[in-house]
Amino acid sequence: MHDLTDAREHEHRYKAVEELLDFESIVEDVRLTLAPQIKESNAKIKSDIGFSEILFVRRKLRSAVYNLINNSIKYRSAGRMPEILIRTYREGDEMVIVVSDNGIGIPQSEIGKIFQKYQRVASSVDGSGIGLYLVKEIMEASGGRITVSSEFGKGSEFRLYLKITE
Repeated sequence: MHDLTDAREHEHRYKAVEELLDFESIVEDVRLTLAPQIKESNAKIKSDIGFSEILFVRRKLRSAVYNLINNSIKYRSAGRMPEILIRTYREGDEMVIVVSDNGIGIPQSEIGKIFQKYQRVASSVDGSGIGLYLVKEIMEASGGRITVSSEFGKGSEFRLYLKITE
């Protein structure tokens, strides 16, 4: 019987549990993880956090933010220093997280494909093609959504919409 209790406790430890998160700490964690890439690319990351507390699964929100910032660095334009802006605000019953960059952008013909598994826009950039697919899955599983607007050669803007439960 003791083994069964231990097994259940062990299982619960790895379950995705929602907790009240401070978004600024998620961004800081991602910055630290990506520090080598940020330094190597000379990227400037600015944040404007207008709304910070959200009930969400930490590792899932971190994964979504990590993928968006990592893509902004990977898909930077060779001709200019990468600039990434992360901002948040509240819109009705949703927290909106915006990650925008001045990277290579996405051709309009490719926008419909970028959230599909194993789809990649620039084959010259290393990657597996699952990052944006994963972000979309995380958002949809939590009742949220992701949108993108992009101009090829100018940059992209991704918006995550997360339901606020009070």
